[in-house]
Amino acid sequence: MTKVYLFDWGDTLMIDFPDQTGKMCDWENIQAVNGALQTLEALSTQHQIYVATNAVDSTESDIKLAFDRVGLSPFISGYFCKSNLGIGKGAPEFFNRIISTLNVEPKSVVMVGDSYDKDIEPAVTVGIQAIWFNPMGKVAQGSHEVKEIRKLSELCT
Repeated sequence: MTKVYLFDWGDTLMIDFPDQTGKMCDWENIQAVNGALQTLEALSTQHQIYVATNAVDSTESDIKLAFDRVGLSPFISGYFCKSNLGIGKGAPEFFNRIISTLNVEPKSVVMVGDSYDKDIEPAVTVGIQAIWFNPMGKVAQGSHEVKEIRKLSELCT
């Protein structure tokens, strides 16, 4: 069955360097997270892939520019952000708007992200399956038990 994968942007697909400010597409150096290219390439053969980000400085076109720079954009079907949804990602309504826009059932959507409180909790609240990308092995502070991965490549197995 074809699923819709939603991926967080910063520190899930691309490294969010803490010393950089402003739009990532304008940063001098940007970098994909290890394994992102291979994972998206593999998943995109059978699933739709979207980015769901809480980035407040960037528009949809700014986000695509950043993905173009690291070669990930060919595998992305679209980008959801505050500028095109009108709401930030920490709220369940962010995910409800994506579900409505894509005209899909929540159970056919998988959210992959590194922030338990902004990616995982609100996604699970609206019925989306969530996978916590936790490369550092942090302890979850939430109430939902979800699948946890340390490497993006684990999504392909």
